[in-house]
Amino acid sequence: MNTYLLVNVFGVIVFIAIAFLLSKDRKNINWRSVLVVLALNLFLAFFLTNFSWGRDIVKGAAQGFQWLINVSYTGIAFAFPDWVHVKQMNFFTAALLPILMIVPMFDILTYFGILPFCIKWIGRGMAFITGQPKFESFFAVEMMFLGNTEAMAVSSVQLKRISPERVLTIAMMSMSCITAAMVGAYAQMVPGEYVLTAIPLNILNAIIITNLLNPVKVTKAEDVIYKIGSPADDKQIAEEVVEDKPGKPAKAPFFSFLGDSILGAGKLILIIVANVIAFVALAALISKLLGLINPWLSLEHILGVIMFPFAWLMGLDVNQAFQFAQYMGTKLVTNEFVVMGEIAPKINNVHVFSHHFQAELTVFLTSFANISTVGMIIGCLKGIVDRKKNDMISKNILYLFLSGILVSLMSAGIVGIFVW
Repeated sequence: MNTYLLVNVFGVIVFIAIAFLLSKDRKNINWRSVLVVLALNLFLAFFLTNFSWGRDIVKGAAQGFQWLINVSYTGIAFAFPDWVHVKQMNFFTAALLPILMIVPMFDILTYFGILPFCIKWIGRGMAFITGQPKFESFFAVEMMFLGNTEAMAVSSVQLKRISPERVLTIAMMSMSCITAAMVGAYAQMVPGEYVLTAIPLNILNAIIITNLLNPVKVTKAEDVIYKIGSPADDKQIAEEVVEDKPGKPAKAPFFSFLGDSILGAGKLILIIVANVIAFVALAALISKLLGLINPWLSLEHILGVIMFPFAWLMGLDVNQAFQFAQYMGTKLVTNEFVVMGEIAPKINNVHVFSHHFQAELTVFLTSFANISTVGMIIGCLKGIVDRKKNDMISKNILYLFLSGILVSLMSAGIVGIFVW
């Protein structure tokens, strides 16, 4: 048997063991849920990477997102023809400007109730299969479509009423998502089929890891979805009417809503550009300063040394593992766009990166797990929940970061088992 495959399998076990050893309450871990979700995870990874129907599904979805990107280029070319009709488009044009169409598209689906309908029923199915509470299951699916801060904003009614321990679980899960609107941008830089494979695996692994790190017992009376518009005072919770179908808030006029969505997409692009420029420049500055001490020293090398054991457990040889570790460390300190931009010209070249390396690296990068995301989550929750719950999050920042790292490692490791 392939020795690297055995190491890869052992690595997944090690990642689970780390979560168990660092658990806040090992006695209350729901092992039935963990094992069921792990089995579902393995089946899904195998189906999407090795089964012909599964590969056709992710390839078809990737082609669908590519089609949307190509449509968006029509609008970009109308305004900036010399940016599109070139041999090689730059990062800003190819990966970011399509967001101006994709974000409003998903917002339109939300406006007409199509996306919430999908979230609701997929969430119910997740709760039934995994044995997780309804809200945690709904939230996992919301994250897949909406992103972390957006899903928390949509779920503010629930977050105000659940316990601080459950809010911590939600914050930890939020480290592992991406937004559906970002898939097109990612697919322009790394293999789209692995990006799409990573999305459901991240959801399932977020359930596993948070179940291990922060097990919380939820009674039947607490396992409800509160009605939107109920009083916010905690003393009145017992008197609130609860139901599985949340009420609908008043809608803004469609074109007003659409205008706000487009402006929001523009702001998102500016935020990404600012972060990428700043992080790349700061990382280069740190490496230059370290190089003054020793020519070998650089931020990438230091991060590579720290993350090397985890990269080796992915079933890679020593040289590949060190390179992989540098990408992992850079992503965690900066963001996924920094690494994707660096590897985009070579990620699809099998003479440079093997299929195993391609799959694992792409899946690892497909999440918002990095230092800046911690700040985003804390900032978002400060505007939603009370001080007690905010204090719970602030005291467990390391658990948020640990959760994000372990979910990314689990997803990449599980995909790596089936792609060689």
